[in-house]
Amino acid sequence: MNLLQSMIIAFSMYSKLPMPHIAWQEKNMKYAMCFFPMVGIVIGVCEYVLGNWILGRDYGVLFFSVCMTLLPILLTGGIHLDGFMDTSDALASYGDREKKLAILKDSHTGAFAVLGLCIYLLWSLAMWSEVRPEMLPVLAAGAVLSRALSGFSVVTFPAAREDGLGKTFQDGSRRKKTRIVMGMYAAASAGWMLVCRPLLGGVALLCAAGAFGYYAWMSKKQFGGMTGDLAGYFLQICELAMLTGVVLIG
Repeated sequence: MNLLQSMIIAFSMYSKLPMPHIAWQEKNMKYAMCFFPMVGIVIGVCEYVLGNWILGRDYGVLFFSVCMTLLPILLTGGIHLDGFMDTSDALASYGDREKKLAILKDSHTGAFAVLGLCIYLLWSLAMWSEVRPEMLPVLAAGAVLSRALSGFSVVTFPAAREDGLGKTFQDGSRRKKTRIVMGMYAAASAGWMLVCRPLLGGVALLCAAGAFGYYAWMSKKQFGGMTGDLAGYFLQICELAMLTGVVLIG
């Protein structure tokens, strides 16, 4: 029962899929992060099905790229894009660590957040417009891999502050077991990529590794650790990096 409640917490937090209300308690928070990549499985399946359905009916390129760009946003409610925007604002401030962390907590949207979002969406549209059907299995698995790596960082990286969503999930999780589960998700998604399309899968994995390395360096140097916003920022960067790599090589 606690595992089912943990799954409901993960889906209610990281997706817009209808879920029953569950009170957050210590016993059902232990493994909530373990179900985070399952949201990616749902998104990946939807991307694969919708992408093949649109391409199979010969709709226009713009229609396809808009649908594929909006799909994960609609399914997640934009929670990770929110972190991307906040982090973009903080990085563009060039302030000290305390100022950057204050910007992450600020509910107001700055100019650099809007600019960063526009650039992100335009680049995503451009890349999706070049996607072919054989790329979809790799990109679908990327939605799982990005969440596995993001979840791994939540239970592994030091927290930048003593409050916030990232710290809540970090403290409530069984860290060692969660890291193992995240590793299993990452290995499974990586294996799927390589089996389906060895070259494209290899490129996607290199892009994900590069994004994770940058995230680890940036979060420590600029913010002193991990926050929920930074984890969301990484997820968006990771998925866009994999999409870019697959398109350019494919």
